[in-house]
Amino acid sequence: MADAAPSNLGDLIKKSKILLVGAGGIGCELLKNLVLSSFNDILVIDLDTIDVSNLNRQFLFQKEHVGKSKAVVARESALGFNPDVTIIAKHDSVMSSEYNVNFFKQFTIVMNALDNRAARSHVNRMCLAANVPLIESGTAGYLGQVTVIKKGLSECYDCNPKAGQKSFPGCTIRNTPSEPIHCIVWAKHLFNQLFGEADPDEDVSPDTADPEAAGDAGSVALESKSDDAGNVTRTSTRAWAQQSEYDPSKLFGKFFCDDIKYLLSMDKLWAKRTPPNPLSWDQLSDEPFGNQEGIIKDQRVWSLSECAEVMAASVKTLYQQFKDLKGEGSFLVWDKDDEASMDFVTACANLRACVFSIPRKSRFDVKAMAGNIIPAIATTNAVIAGLIVFEAFKILEDKWEDCRHVYLNSKPNALNKVIAPSSLDSANPKCYVCSHQPEVTVLLNVTQMTVQSFEEKVLRGALHMISPDVMVDDGKGTVLISSEEGETTENMTKLLSDFNVSDGSRLRCEDFHQEYDLNITIAHRDQLEDNREFSIIADPAQLQPKAAMESSGPQPSTSSSSVPSSSTPITESVDMDDDLDVVFQKGVENDQSPQESSNRKRSIADQAETGSASKKARLSQTESDIIEL
Repeated sequence: MADAAPSNLGDLIKKSKILLVGAGGIGCELLKNLVLSSFNDILVIDLDTIDVSNLNRQFLFQKEHVGKSKAVVARESALGFNPDVTIIAKHDSVMSSEYNVNFFKQFTIVMNALDNRAARSHVNRMCLAANVPLIESGTAGYLGQVTVIKKGLSECYDCNPKAGQKSFPGCTIRNTPSEPIHCIVWAKHLFNQLFGEADPDEDVSPDTADPEAAGDAGSVALESKSDDAGNVTRTSTRAWAQQSEYDPSKLFGKFFCDDIKYLLSMDKLWAKRTPPNPLSWDQLSDEPFGNQEGIIKDQRVWSLSECAEVMAASVKTLYQQFKDLKGEGSFLVWDKDDEASMDFVTACANLRACVFSIPRKSRFDVKAMAGNIIPAIATTNAVIAGLIVFEAFKILEDKWEDCRHVYLNSKPNALNKVIAPSSLDSANPKCYVCSHQPEVTVLLNVTQMTVQSFEEKVLRGALHMISPDVMVDDGKGTVLISSEEGETTENMTKLLSDFNVSDGSRLRCEDFHQEYDLNITIAHRDQLEDNREFSIIADPAQLQPKAAMESSGPQPSTSSSSVPSSSTPITESVDMDDDLDVVFQKGVENDQSPQESSNRKRSIADQAETGSASKKARLSQTESDIIEL
């Protein structure tokens, strides 16, 4: 005799199978709630390991667990609440090919507690392909949100654009900084040039290609080069530094004296700006920065002489760490929790700030800006985890009409509530993921974009594909990119134009792992705004004719259906911790009712790389970008 269908919520809970993706701030609270709510078949997956900074809010972890797998330790701790529960822990990336659509189909509900956009977009697609409901969530300080994603019923994660990643044109960072964050970005790039993974796009030397400096720019180069600068050449920053064995005085002479004199030779840059002031290693003021009596160490603003001393000490430490690395091509990774790394960036950022008459910042402030840190609130995680379980109850009882997008606010709204639910929004008919025929237009220069850049930056980076296969719709079946290893290796260094890809060409893209198909229309542009490499548009109505764009100059992609673009301007990377980041548009925060706020959807926007030891996230200082660490 067949088993009777579950008749009540308790039975539904016991018969359900839950996939929990992420065991960080929200994940720990959620796993505890699931176990205490009688869910007895749970699989938790997380690639991260426990850091000491997690211990103040991720209560399933203790000091002796530092360095161990979050998923494994979370399972062990949760079993202490209920040893009869079946919990499988996987220390792995959910984006691994092992976790295909069939894997997702075995679950009743998937719950995301992730910290980055790529992984969340991937899980969204897998749940759509498997037709399994997904509960998304995020916290940021006192703010939080929970939403239900169901194929054919609600919008998916990719239906609405995420907040654009804050980028800074390279010429601003290298030539004309005007804000403290510009100096911090520069200092982090300097760290990479000297000790880290050097990136040509992160060059810290003056940019002679700056369009503002056209004409005589750079013609008067270093007329009075300092002896302390060691006759600096402008080839490889690291090679030059190694020649001097990272002599702090010579590093100082180049970056804060000679390079600044070179910038001053670009006289057109300073026609309407305050010109920078070169610093001298032997003539630095030790005058305290204002009245700092009673201020704790990290909140003091260092004098210029202190900055130089800290820079020298940190360079010595970092150089030794760099020399101790084993293996050719090894490099240091900047970490906000590493004392020498943080000291180096703080000191160099403040020295550069002084050069450009920009207010200096304390080590505490620099760390907050470099890490885009908003203090994590354990209570917020607990509230959001509870709301996730409430939505799960509704799903199990098939009460889809009762499912809500729930916001947790830092202050009461017009209805005097801090928890504000709103109805689920329907799917965006032009969504490039869940619409009937997903399609986007990619603006780029086909004579400059290589096949490898198209795969890595457009398909994998911006569109979050895992294993893309691309065919040119030219009637010949030309294979541009294959997910089969080695099949199209020879194509990677070639330009798109080498395959007769031109303005109006159509590409058919498939990702068999995600069971995701996408049609791409190529729109050739000689140049895009801010020298972007490409721009992705999901709404064809937004696309201007090529002639109109070129006659009026490059136009930004500002439609609500635009996909975040990638560009050559500096987009700063910073380390993140384990929890989620959420973008809150002005809505419930501004005392709107839930009904009013439902039309101003606040979307989750993650910015760190899954599983990296030092997670990287795009730096953003806009009002609406809030990242919980």
